[in-house]
Formats: sequence, structure tokens, C-alpha cells
Amino acid sequence: MQPFIFNHIALSVKDVDTSIAFYQKVLQLKEIKNTASNSKTRWLSIGEGKQLHIIPRPDAIIKTNKAVHFALSTADIATFILHLKELKIEYSDWIGTPNKDYVRNDGILQVYFQDPNGYWIEVNNDI
Repeated sequence: MQPFIFNHIALSVKDVDTSIAFYQKVLQLKEIKNTASNSKTRWLSIGEGKQLHIIPRPDAIIKTNKAVHFALSTADIATFILHLKELKIEYSDWIGTPNKDYVRNDGILQVYFQDPNGYWIEVNNDI
């Protein structure tokens, strides 16, 4: 069997426009064409050919916890944390200490925050 390559993340959301605006503003992701269908699902580029698919499910009950998250890395996490503060987006360390980053045992610094639907996102400096 051939090895797998990561392709995309798909999230069910209450309001697609709100979610797209959040990901564009907070993570500065660029919208790309949904080449799969003419549906109201919208796609964002995560980079390196990877995508975030935002799927409208206005009646869905979305339940998640911090252990269910996706992570993105940046070389300049200090600037990203300042960006979160400027946007007044609450972030925390793994155990939930508000507005605190965390350095893992392997030296990687990370923060966690939630999108408008409650999905958890980790940003770290593992580059």
C-alpha cells in the first residue's frame, strides 16, 4: 500500500460566512475554489496544497473538546499571540489557563483557542 498524504480538514458549521470571516481574519487563510461541487461548502487554503473545508450545517449540534483539535505551525508565534490579543480572542494553554501559552517538554510553544462553532485550534512554533 502506498503511504497517505494529508489532504484536508472538513468542519460542519452553523454559518459559513461567519466561519470563513473568522479563519480569514484570525489565521489569514485565503479562500480557494471549491472544485468538488456547486454546493455552499467553501474551501480555504492552509498552504502546501492542504485545505480547510467549511460545510454548512445550520441545524447541527456541534460537540467537541480540546483533545479534538487541529494544529497549525508558525515560525513567529509571538506575533501570532499578539494578533490574538489585538482581536480580543481568548486563548489558553492545554490545561485551560486563560491567556497563557505553554512550552511542551520538547520545547515547542503552543496556544489553543476556539472558532465561532467551538472547534479547538492549536497554533505552535514546530517549524
